[in-house]
Formats: sequence, structure tokens, C-alpha cells
Amino acid sequence: MINPITMFQDGGPFMYFILIAAVFAMAIAFERLFYIFFRANINATAFMAQVQKLIMANNIDRAIKLCNAEPHAALPKVVKAGLTRANRTEKEIENAIDEATLEVGPILNKRTGYLSMLANVATLLGLLGTIMGLIQAFEAVAHASAEMKQTLLAAGISVAMYTTAGGLVVAIPTLILHAIVLARTNKILDDIDQYGLKTVNLLTARRRGGLKEEVAAEA
Repeated sequence: MINPITMFQDGGPFMYFILIAAVFAMAIAFERLFYIFFRANINATAFMAQVQKLIMANNIDRAIKLCNAEPHAALPKVVKAGLTRANRTEKEIENAIDEATLEVGPILNKRTGYLSMLANVATLLGLLGTIMGLIQAFEAVAHASAEMKQTLLAAGISVAMYTTAGGLVVAIPTLILHAIVLARTNKILDDIDQYGLKTVNLLTARRRGGLKEEVAAEA
């Protein structure tokens, strides 16, 4: 089993850059995971079931309070934008929903793109360290004395192998975390699109006085 400390020490100066990339990647990943899973996320189906009941009961104020109870979640922000314009025209409600969706989208995707970039940077730093290690090994073979040749050759190969391994050790988990964050973000955005449209339809039907008839027809 390779000792991580030995790996870091024998990997040469590029290991420091790989370590910096790892620190940034883990910090961004855990911040995004916490935000996406515990702050921006909500049980969309259960939430919209409650909102629909309140709209059907013509209790818009209570529905807005329900949205305010989840100040950090993405979907309630979008739904609230439509509810606050419940007595406006369909176009105004739709515009409010679209505007809120455009506001929460960048917040959900904030810093996520850096994860894939840092994974690529770690891989490329490992590759660059590999090349420098091989250059060091070849120079040892070409120019070092017979006594030092074996030591320098081993040191160059260690740099080449350890930096490659170090880059991959950082890049692989970072890419996995990026995929997890991106998948959950897309799920939240899909819920926003689906239930944002549903909110527009519910409020429009309510304004026209045909909500109960539409719900009965769906049943």
C-alpha cells in the first residue's frame, strides 16, 4: 500500500498544485452538495399538492405563506412569483414565473462548472508532472555519473508515476461529485419547469372561474 505522505513528498513540486486543485474541488463540491440537497431542494410533489389545494380554496395568501416557509428552496420562489400576481392576466403570471426561473437557475448552477474544470486541471497537472519526471529520468541517464544514475533515474520515475496517480486521485472523485451535483440540479430545474407551468394553469383557471370544473374533469 502506497503511503500518501511518501507519494506527496516524492511526487515533486507538481503535487502541491494538485493538492491546491483538490482543496478547491472538495470545498466547492461539498458547498454545492449542501446547498442543492438541503437548502434548494424540496419535495416538489407534496409541496405542489398543498399549493393546489390552497389555490382551489381561493386562499392565495395562505399559499404565499407556504412558499415563504421555505425561503431557500428554489421551487417555492418560482411558485410565489406567480402567486403574487394571481389576479393579473395569464401573460403577466407567466412572465413572473419565467423571470423567477431565470433568477434561480444561475444560483442553482453557481460554481458547479468549476468542478469539471478542476478535474481537468488536476489531470493535466499530473500529466505535466509525468513529462517533467521523464525528462528528469532521461537527463539522469544521459548526464549523471554511474554512482548517481540509478538514484536520479528512480527519482525521475517516482515523479512521473506519483504525479499521474495524484492527478487521477483528485480528478476521479471530483468528476463523480460533479455528476451528482449536476443531476440533482437538473432535477430541481425540471420540477420548476413542470410545476411552474402547472401554477400558471391553476391561477389562470382560477381567474376564469373554471378551476373546479377542470379539476373535476381531470378526476
